[in-house]
Amino acid sequence: MDSGPEELMPRLLPVGDCDLPDDFDPSVPPRTPQEYLRRVQLEAARCPDVVIAQIDPKKLRKKQTVSIALSGCQPAPEGYSPSLRWQQQQVAQFSAVRQSLNKHRSHWRSQPLDSNVTMPNTEDEESWKKFCLGERLYCDLAAALNSENQNPGIDYIKVGFPPLLSIVSRMSQATVTSVLEYLVNWFAERDFTPELGRWLYALLACLEKPLLPEAHSLIRQLARRCSQVRAGVERKDDERISALNLFICLVGRYFEQRDLADCSEPS
Repeated sequence: MDSGPEELMPRLLPVGDCDLPDDFDPSVPPRTPQEYLRRVQLEAARCPDVVIAQIDPKKLRKKQTVSIALSGCQPAPEGYSPSLRWQQQQVAQFSAVRQSLNKHRSHWRSQPLDSNVTMPNTEDEESWKKFCLGERLYCDLAAALNSENQNPGIDYIKVGFPPLLSIVSRMSQATVTSVLEYLVNWFAERDFTPELGRWLYALLACLEKPLLPEAHSLIRQLARRCSQVRAGVERKDDERISALNLFICLVGRYFEQRDLADCSEPS
């Protein structure tokens, strides 16, 4: 009994036996409907029963299933939690920044970059970390200190490029999400710094809503890490507190991750 592929599934368009010329050649373009349908049958019969995909693991590195942790933020130590009014003010200001950025994006994208600015490729994680944070942070401190004394000007290669509108306006959503991932992962193993903070704020301002699952997971990871760092701060006058509170606020209240937001009574 013939067990060809046409016998395994019901035919959508049943084709009976058709009279084909003796010189029928399936390798040339069909000239009649019968020749076309017969050619389809022959091609299907040549298909292997089992096909094994050749997968490049490198291409899957950025395309893994996104898992969203359900754990919330660590509660703020006593006296560190911002008031509800402060949080509302930050959300309003952040919303105004996003609206302004969207309104003027085309203008800033058309502005030429300075000659010393070369934006890395989206997938170049190490170059983006150097670009945003500078070689001083990327290489863990010391290299830039002596050379700074010799060169009084700002060396953005060492201190990192600021998230200028002419830069962030050129970033696609794929690039915004990728760079956010690079910096959030960096932050997961290191302390908070002003260089990191200014880029995180700019990238959040560029994220389009509704969030993609990957971006949703990243901002939650960011808020949890901010709460973790905040829980370890020993002094209330530590300048990191305000910035950490801000990111928890934006994730929890602007991006509506309510379970991560600080709960405070109105003041």
